[in-house]
Amino acid sequence: MKAGSKFLNAVSAFALSAGVVASGASVLMLASAPAAEAAVIRSVQVRGTQRAGEEAVRSNLTIRPGVAFSSTDIDDSVKKLYSTGYFSDVRMSVSGSTLIVTVSENQLVNQVVFNGNRKIKDDKLQGVVQTQPLGPYNQAMVNADIQRIKEAYAATGRSDVEVTTQTAPVGQGRVNLAFVINEGERTKIADITFSGNQAYSTGRLKAVIATKESGPLSFLTRKDVYNEDKLHADEESLRQFYYSHGYPDFRVISSQAVLDEASNKYNITFTVEEGERYQFGNVDVESTVSGVSSEDLKGLVETRSGDVYDSRQIQKTIDSISKRVAAAGYPFARVTPRGDRNFENHTVGVSYMVDQGERAYVERIEVRGNTRTRDYVIRREFDFSEGDAFNQNMISRAKRRLEALGYFTSVNITTAPGSAPDRVVVIVDVEDQPTGSFGIGAGYAAGGEGFLLEASVEEKNFLGRGQYIRVAAGGGLDDARSYTLSFTEPYFLGYRLAAGFDLFKSQTSSNDYYKYNEQGITLRVTAPITDDLATTFRYTYKQIKYEDDGGLGDDGLPFTADDNVSAPYAYLINKKDFSQSLVSQTLTYNTLDSQTLPREGFYVTGTHEYAGLGGDSDYYKISGRARYFHTLSTEADLIGSLAVGAGHVFKTGDDLNVFDQFTIGGKQIRGFKNDGIGPRSVNHDDDAIGGTTYFTASAEMSIPMPGIPEDAGVRAAVFTDAGTLYGNDVNMRGDALQGTSMSWRVSVGAGIMWASPFGNIRVDYAEPIVKEDFDKVQQFRFSMSNQF
Repeated sequence: MKAGSKFLNAVSAFALSAGVVASGASVLMLASAPAAEAAVIRSVQVRGTQRAGEEAVRSNLTIRPGVAFSSTDIDDSVKKLYSTGYFSDVRMSVSGSTLIVTVSENQLVNQVVFNGNRKIKDDKLQGVVQTQPLGPYNQAMVNADIQRIKEAYAATGRSDVEVTTQTAPVGQGRVNLAFVINEGERTKIADITFSGNQAYSTGRLKAVIATKESGPLSFLTRKDVYNEDKLHADEESLRQFYYSHGYPDFRVISSQAVLDEASNKYNITFTVEEGERYQFGNVDVESTVSGVSSEDLKGLVETRSGDVYDSRQIQKTIDSISKRVAAAGYPFARVTPRGDRNFENHTVGVSYMVDQGERAYVERIEVRGNTRTRDYVIRREFDFSEGDAFNQNMISRAKRRLEALGYFTSVNITTAPGSAPDRVVVIVDVEDQPTGSFGIGAGYAAGGEGFLLEASVEEKNFLGRGQYIRVAAGGGLDDARSYTLSFTEPYFLGYRLAAGFDLFKSQTSSNDYYKYNEQGITLRVTAPITDDLATTFRYTYKQIKYEDDGGLGDDGLPFTADDNVSAPYAYLINKKDFSQSLVSQTLTYNTLDSQTLPREGFYVTGTHEYAGLGGDSDYYKISGRARYFHTLSTEADLIGSLAVGAGHVFKTGDDLNVFDQFTIGGKQIRGFKNDGIGPRSVNHDDDAIGGTTYFTASAEMSIPMPGIPEDAGVRAAVFTDAGTLYGNDVNMRGDALQGTSMSWRVSVGAGIMWASPFGNIRVDYAEPIVKEDFDKVQQFRFSMSNQF
């Protein structure tokens, strides 16, 4: 028998045994794998193509002339052709030594349009659907797009949206596709209730969760949109709140959302069980790692016997011990807290067990869900890379770093088994959020200075690269102008160094007697020392210019001490041009639990500065400020804070210039202008000379505004500020000076803070109760910042 006849008989036998499988197409399947290994074709013939082309079909086949094939190859070829989306029917058959592939092409999409959509714009929906112009029209893909559109509307609270499609042929196998959308009414949240809560009121717990009841401004915040995943996140927020306030047995029994179809509103009920409130009992550390002493690790423990149980302190202790043990050469070490509960006196003893842990390595890191932030911005927050030792504590640390960036609404890190028992895949799921902000600051000063305004735009995740950029401009009725451009690269040269620059220019005037112009640049780099401590180095170069503003003396000559400006300023105006060249270092210690509304922690800064690297200034300055936040009442959400500050400047050459000394006021002591206190000219009391030494102190308490739901984000504050600025090393050139002694100023006031849909708004009114006659007062201050 000839070889061709043998081949034909074999193929015919396979065809009879396989039959025909129909699934939108008739496909001849070869089922006998052992026999198929002997089947070989010499050529492939393609029929039915119009636009795709024969080569496009052949390139998607797994069968090749001269190569043995089986029914699996037939099946794979059909699947690949269907997966292109260009074909509605695929048939395969064998004739002699030729494989015949017959296809029917899908129509092509000429245009995709959206009708009826008002709440979600076309460009947003175009990013949702996968059907695109010049692509194939595939009904399965269109059905999936309908579901994607519904999900996009559900995220805005419109879960009853209806989506249909219409097609219109335009010739040459092309169609226009229209998604017809009936948006329906927005689903709202009528009521959120809690059951089983005794320690904290319903209002206090509403402030903890992200889901909010519908209100007049909900159309801006979108926080009243029901979402099942969001509800689960709220459950976790409640758990963390209770765990950090002494309730280790807390659990959410259920969270139910019931839709009232008549009103199209949800009623959400959280049923909780708080348990008893506990304190820490005995705390100990036990180490089985050779060369690592338990006694040496005890100094890292954050939990203290007698303190209220706080899961955050346990996590901080685990992190500190893990880093110390890893630094000692044990990257796989594991720190496990073990609780010893005493039900009678309501204490929880904690023993931190340190052991070698299992050896495991990171096979790869997968980043998912980031639509804007670049992958490398996320990966660099991990202390390990692919191939490094796996440590669960490093995962927790990276999660907190990613959350602290403020780039994401949610961060979830999980692990999966790798390709070997000692390999782990780290999966990072994130969801991007707006990171730009628009800010407005304003104030009003009595005495003719009038309204003061500053506006700024900033983006802390520029182009998804994690870079920070800010542009600000300000002005007032007294010809004051200011402009600033700032940029920061948080990982300079691939290291955890935040390098950047600030360009600035400003102009102020003094009762039309003179103008002060300043412009320059600051170069800076910040390096972390620990998770809480960082240092910043800066170099600044300034050009300073004083000029008259049409206020010359009666004799028409340049200013002197006898004219309308003090002698030190007359000297500056006559000399006109100055420059400063200075370097500084700042240490920052930050343990705040939140950067927006801190309830616990310290924020401390200390700076020393030297000017004398050229220029007209020669001095050494040292200054600092510390602020402490503490929750005075968790139930009432009463937050207290204390702040102190101080500074002194030493001259290292000749006399100081006016602009070398400190000026303080409304930013440190509310109720005064920014340069409202301190030494001034006796005969020309509009001229602030500044001082060599200052001290400030402040105390503030804030509480949710009575009569307004706590989750509205409105808080009331009362405060008192105190401070003094004194001393002088400026050559007064015969002019008399007042305010050089250590005279304290004190103000009291009240403020309102609102985390509004438009941004964080704060209004303060302060009244000086201790001041000097020559001080400059500004009782009212307003500020606002907003995310976009």
